[in-house]
Amino acid sequence: MTGYNYMKIRHLSAIALTCAVASSTVSAEDLRLGTEGAYPPFNFIDASGEIKGFDVDIGLALCEKIEANCSVVAQDWDGIIPGLLANKYDFIIASMFITDERKKQVDFSDPYYLAAMTHVVAKDSDITEISNEALADMVIGAQSGTTQADYAEATYPDADVRLYPTQDEVNLDMASGRIDMVVGDMLPMLDWVNKADDGACCELIGEPITDPAFVGDGVGIALRQDDDELRERLNGALLEIRADGTYQAINKKYFDIDVYTMK
Repeated sequence: MTGYNYMKIRHLSAIALTCAVASSTVSAEDLRLGTEGAYPPFNFIDASGEIKGFDVDIGLALCEKIEANCSVVAQDWDGIIPGLLANKYDFIIASMFITDERKKQVDFSDPYYLAAMTHVVAKDSDITEISNEALADMVIGAQSGTTQADYAEATYPDADVRLYPTQDEVNLDMASGRIDMVVGDMLPMLDWVNKADDGACCELIGEPITDPAFVGDGVGIALRQDDDELRERLNGALLEIRADGTYQAINKKYFDIDVYTMK
């Protein structure tokens, strides 16, 4: 082989390698994952300012499966669907119940965990019955813009239903005795009363609330209505992380039960 041909082959090989690296770099899709950051243990901002939680871990695991580079964007709950529609992020994974009302604005993935709501009262509460009559004139707290808020307002019209921007604010007023009851998502409420210092004040009461008119078909990832391809890729990735144990490992970090099946 002449020196010229050898150098030419090396040059062409270098070009091919550069093109292969460039191709692999551009093929990694950049996506933005929207979440609330104020709904522990599902999504919260830790002491170092990072967004963490079950929702975030599941979202990043799905991103890995679809070979996307995902950044996490925090958004207040009241603006979380408008933020998606305004292209601030590409999908929402923030413990959002799949409901017919929300389907008017967004599409959903398959459920990534099941949903139920619950009532929370102080351990020394006089409340022993859950009905509109029994709770007349009682103060009930819930996070605004949630199905819990919709349920409280629809089910207890004679109560004083107070809505708060975040669940943390609801919990604070419950622990401080400023409200008589909370209607909340069951898993965060269970986590709060069992693990948080201020949650020691309180306990769950009554049967889980599973009315499909309010809890819908479970909890899903919200996407813009024209993002069919991304939705199906995320659905496929969800099946993969269930099959390979990734989901179960993340679940175990936060819960004592499998929230996918509630068993």
